[in-house]
Amino acid sequence: MTIGFIGAGTMAGAIVRGATAAGVVPGGDVLLYDVAADAAQRLADDVGASVAPSAEAVVTGSDVVVLAVKPQVLPAVLGGLAATVVRRRPVLVSIAAGISLAALEERLPGGEVPVVRVMPNVNAMIGAGMAAVCGNEAASADDVARVVEIFAAVGEAVELPEKDFATYTAIAGSSPAFVFTFIDALARGAVRGGLPKALATRIAAQAVLGSARMVLERAADGVSPADLVDMVCSPGGTTIAGIVAMEESGFSPAIVRAVQAVADRDRELGG
Repeated sequence: MTIGFIGAGTMAGAIVRGATAAGVVPGGDVLLYDVAADAAQRLADDVGASVAPSAEAVVTGSDVVVLAVKPQVLPAVLGGLAATVVRRRPVLVSIAAGISLAALEERLPGGEVPVVRVMPNVNAMIGAGMAAVCGNEAASADDVARVVEIFAAVGEAVELPEKDFATYTAIAGSSPAFVFTFIDALARGAVRGGLPKALATRIAAQAVLGSARMVLERAADGVSPADLVDMVCSPGGTTIAGIVAMEESGFSPAIVRAVQAVADRDRELGG
């Protein structure tokens, strides 16, 4: 199985490095193309992949083609490749935010091409990403499973109905920015208490990392995040005082509103 990438930027690099390191695909079975030829060559050198002379050559030489380009340029890129894609019928994977399966299919007239839409997040850059995967009617269960395997190499990947992608975008695609803001706010609070910002940020980030792991590990035992909150809060103690202060300031409702705002905006953009 040859996997081709059109686009060799940050996200493509994370996926390629993760997939080759995990043994999902050998580096020799990866084909790369980017308009910035140096970027494609550097990535190819890192993993032992090959650089194609054109985007069309990637489609011609690959079983799976990942369109790792920005949403605003994807229509033009796909338009120029449509005839070759329809003729070759590789599994076509898009990681462009806000472009639905229907919109992708409209740009591939005259053929039932297996198309898989994937929404990864920025944490794939460190192998701790979260991705949602959805295929069109022409994509077989094996096609979708293959794509899930590729993206699971850089974190977690789940198959999700496309109707849920807007909500997914809020809780996984955009939420890293929410968490970064939370960590920074914790650190600023600590600076107010006298800690240096860099040290405070490190402490806060580790606390958030450990808390996320705790949620995942205890979920198997039926323990919810709310249960873990109760575990930390002693009656009349310091933590419950902080929780009450947060809720009085509207912390939980603000998060719910943020999720809704992201989902609404994603739908407006055509996601």
